[in-house]
Amino acid sequence: MPLPLEETKKARAEVYYGEEICREKTVSLLTEMGLPNWLLPSFEGIKEFGYVNDTGFVWLKQKQKREHKIDEVEGKIVIYDAEITGYVEPKRIKKLTGVKAKELFIWITLSEIRVVDDNNRPSTGTITFKTPSGLSRIGIRVSFEVKGVTVADI
Repeated sequence: MPLPLEETKKARAEVYYGEEICREKTVSLLTEMGLPNWLLPSFEGIKEFGYVNDTGFVWLKQKQKREHKIDEVEGKIVIYDAEITGYVEPKRIKKLTGVKAKELFIWITLSEIRVVDDNNRPSTGTITFKTPSGLSRIGIRVSFEVKGVTVADI
């Protein structure tokens, strides 16, 4: 369970409230950092989004925990807790909390997500998911992109 956000982090952050602006800011930040737009939940139910520009700390608060099925990855199921935190930098989210993926019959906590593009062509890139114990799994980046979704569409 993620720890409550430190007030000092919140004081230095850009904080947004409300579903529409939070969705827009989530997709915008992921796109700006070169990450697929579906790595963090950008669907309904987001009530707070915050980002500390100088450290890269980001958080999302949802009304409730969400389960998402990724059909492009053999029906992979991902659970997003009501609060998600991490540090975002170009093509990487580290110290991630609040995201779990189902592998076989076990839920595995993810702690880092990293994107590697082949010659700066996102459509041919891979995405690596790492656990706190150091285990990792590689997937195809385009599986985590929602085609045609841009900040302008939100």
